[in-house]
Amino acid sequence: MSELKVFADNAPQQPLEHLTDKAAMAQVLARAGIRYEQWQAGQSLSEHPQQEEVIAAYRADIDRLIAAEGYQSVDVVSMVPDHPEKAAFRQKFLEEHRHSEDEVRFFVEGQGLFTLHIDDKVYEVLCTKGDLISVPANTPHWFDMGANPRFVAIRLFNNPDGWVANFTGSDIASHFNRLD
Repeated sequence: MSELKVFADNAPQQPLEHLTDKAAMAQVLARAGIRYEQWQAGQSLSEHPQQEEVIAAYRADIDRLIAAEGYQSVDVVSMVPDHPEKAAFRQKFLEEHRHSEDEVRFFVEGQGLFTLHIDDKVYEVLCTKGDLISVPANTPHWFDMGANPRFVAIRLFNNPDGWVANFTGSDIASHFNRLD
């Protein structure tokens, strides 16, 4: 189940808001400048779909977002619990960082926890199947895929070669929830 928890950035134990209604989540996130949407597949997917099949199933929403935001490329990434490098991939994104372009993810399957640090608030967004989140360029955030990750996600990029994590050096991420 998708959920949003909003905290003061200096009070990680006491949520100011806790929402599970997706429309309410979208409204709160929109006020913070975050795009949060739900997509439905335009066709059924096979049990283990390849990238082309996943993109075809969500082509209408992908094209709409590309037209609105000017993204240049799209791909599909997946992670499974028995991936030999899962711990390294998880660790890579657990510290607060920024990107010079938007980080756009749509969860075809599975889940992931995006946590955004905007002004004096922290927004924990548990994304599950059907959720799209777009973290605007230069927004401090971190991502947790969990100790036993399982997800398939569509990614949209302005420049995939330029998608680099620029770490802030803050330890704020260590004070907030992990996906476990």
